Amino acid sequence: MLHLQPKKLPSLIESLLVLGIIIAMISFFIIEIESKPHIPILIAILLMISYGLAKRFSFSKLQNGMIEGAQSGMGAILLFFLIGILISSWMISGTIPVLMETAFGLADGPWFFAIVFTITAISGVALGSSFTTSATLGVAFLGVAQSMDASIAITAGAIVSGAFFGDKMSPLSDTTNLASSIVKVDLFEHIKHMAWTTLPAFIISFVLFAILSPSQERNMENLEIIQSALSQSSLIHWTAWIPIVVLLMMTLTKRPAFVSIAVSSVIATIIAGIRGVTQWKEIPEIWFGGYVSQTNNGIIDEMLTKGGIDSMFFTISLVILALALGGLFFVTGVIPSVIANIQHRLQSARSLTLATASTAIGINVFVGEQYLSILLTGEAYQDLYDRAGLARKNLSRTLEDAGTVINPLVPWSVCGVFLADVLDVAVIDYLPFAFFCLLSPIITIIYGLTEKMITKE
Repeated sequence: MLHLQPKKLPSLIESLLVLGIIIAMISFFIIEIESKPHIPILIAILLMISYGLAKRFSFSKLQNGMIEGAQSGMGAILLFFLIGILISSWMISGTIPVLMETAFGLADGPWFFAIVFTITAISGVALGSSFTTSATLGVAFLGVAQSMDASIAITAGAIVSGAFFGDKMSPLSDTTNLASSIVKVDLFEHIKHMAWTTLPAFIISFVLFAILSPSQERNMENLEIIQSALSQSSLIHWTAWIPIVVLLMMTLTKRPAFVSIAVSSVIATIIAGIRGVTQWKEIPEIWFGGYVSQTNNGIIDEMLTKGGIDSMFFTISLVILALALGGLFFVTGVIPSVIANIQHRLQSARSLTLATASTAIGINVFVGEQYLSILLTGEAYQDLYDRAGLARKNLSRTLEDAGTVINPLVPWSVCGVFLADVLDVAVIDYLPFAFFCLLSPIITIIYGLTEKMITKE
């Protein structure tokens, strides 16, 4: 968006003051009032329009900034529509349920905390949602932990770590799609590049959870009941693996994410129709409104009732508003002014990685919103990575390493408030044990400072 900047930029102090006021206002609404992020962002847009008019910008120029800002996210928005369809089609085809069943089958091994971390990670990748994983599998595992008198705080840390591994690495995740789209990097190329930081964080986290795991026998009755109910549902079938194989093959052959997801969704839907899981005439409604599970098992139904275009509107509307706000920050010169004053210091992989991670973490802490962390940081730094000769996938990886996984560690953030409520464990209690979330930004900063695993343009 740097092409939107005015000929004359505001001073650094003025820009920082404007940003400070906007961030303070958004933080107040999200933290104190517990408002949905849409409202304070919309108010911030109105404040930035007022600021622009006071600086003698025409409304048409400000409007153009909002439009261009929103247009920069159209790739992600179109993918979000398809992801909603993919999730609902993978539900009716049995693809997501069979992945869950496989994950539950792994729960018979040793190292309870490490298994909780691994299973929630696998399910997180399958579901593409840290919230759904935490609210379903997470609650189930906490029940198991209570029954075996294991540490609730460590169990919650393992759940959060696994859930956000999935949120970070799943092609179904909105944050993963957003991070890749906002800096114009192919989705699967982005995920592959993240493996350099994510896999070490995963392995270290697994070892730590294994070391901390209790030695006594575990009571797996709760999980066995859930697994049994899942196995008895009409969704489990060998054909459920076909959509996964198709998506994997298209990924390996480097097909565009949009095409890969669309083809996998159509094949999954055809499988569900042929098997008679749902009537053909009901498919359009399922694609739009999502799949509604009716197994008479509350936990299973909550896990499987998911997907549809309708489920993505919250994220899509938030992305549009946030990008429009970002456009205003650029067209009024607020962010370009800050960048202009520091860009002479941001010419190496070291300085850029550290600045990107610090910005992403800072927005998470002060605003408490991971979408804004990804959107604003991505927009602010992508041109600087180009000038430094660094591939943009370095930027998209850092956005997730220091943006996506940090939000659940902030007590007043959207994720922090949700997780504390659904898990009934305070953020400050599970924070020391959310090893994956703590390690991800550390590893990406180390790579940046040593210039290891950094791809040149």
